[in-house]
Amino acid sequence: MQLVLASTSAYRQMLLERLQLPFVTARPDVDETPQPGEHPPDTANRLALAKARVVAERFDDALIIGSDQVAHMGSEIFGKPGTVERAIAQLQRMSGRSVIFHTALALINTRSGKAHVDSVPTEVRFRRLSDAEIVRYVEREQPLDCAGAAKSEALGITLLEALSGDDPTALVGLPLIALSRMLRAEGLLLP
Repeated sequence: MQLVLASTSAYRQMLLERLQLPFVTARPDVDETPQPGEHPPDTANRLALAKARVVAERFDDALIIGSDQVAHMGSEIFGKPGTVERAIAQLQRMSGRSVIFHTALALINTRSGKAHVDSVPTEVRFRRLSDAEIVRYVEREQPLDCAGAAKSEALGITLLEALSGDDPTALVGLPLIALSRMLRAEGLLLP
């Protein structure tokens, strides 16, 4: 069966490459707007499954991987900032606080129709950041395409006081421990 990553994210592609399985990517055109009253983990799960489902329509005999991440502090959600100004504002808001990053994962077997869904939370504690540190970081790393405006796999790690979760790859965008479990359940041999 063909393995398809329902994402064009360079971060997710680099993570999936770690499993040393051949795969292709496909863009999932999905509206990522949270539904009214929807809790962040539910948003992440719904979007991961929606991305996998929309791509699954294009493949007959494949395993489709969908993923989504929602960062939040209580009911306040931090999406991809998109601009320098919004990245700076997000980091100012998160300074000295804990943020939960829910990374959801869906795997659909288009042959059997079976779907797996899981969510992996990671708690990230940001240290107290000065405005000058935030501006320097955003200028150097340009984290405009990352939920929460920080790349823990690169210079963004210097902004953190601590992080805790079951899978370090979840924070980067694709929880490989959960994905490996799902792929084994579908008959793939790992390693």
